[in-house]
Amino acid sequence: MRERWTEALRAGRLRLAPPIRLEILLSARGGAEFDALAEALSALRPTQLTGAVVNAAEDTMRLLAQRSHGAHRLPIVDYLLAATAEELGAAVLHYDHDYDTLAEVMELESVWLAPPGSIP
Repeated sequence: MRERWTEALRAGRLRLAPPIRLEILLSARGGAEFDALAEALSALRPTQLTGAVVNAAEDTMRLLAQRSHGAHRLPIVDYLLAATAEELGAAVLHYDHDYDTLAEVMELESVWLAPPGSIP
């Protein structure tokens, strides 16, 4: 499995959306850890958070809100990441059922990093 990640990284196929980078950096417990994490994340190609991505995220939220009462109440970051992936024609690698919900209404491939419930 590690070889596949390394190959994808070297080939430039892994991307990091700005909202996810910020979420990951938020986990740092201090300045040194923040800097080390930021450096490690710099190995991934960044995506752009464009107006089109924001509009697509809002459109998806609207669609889910109209589909079912409360169905649109997913984390904002999930909408932005899914819209970014959709714009790029890329899959979302995740460990979160919300991306399956988003994939139901978007042109998005939802790929689990591990089977649900298998990571403590």
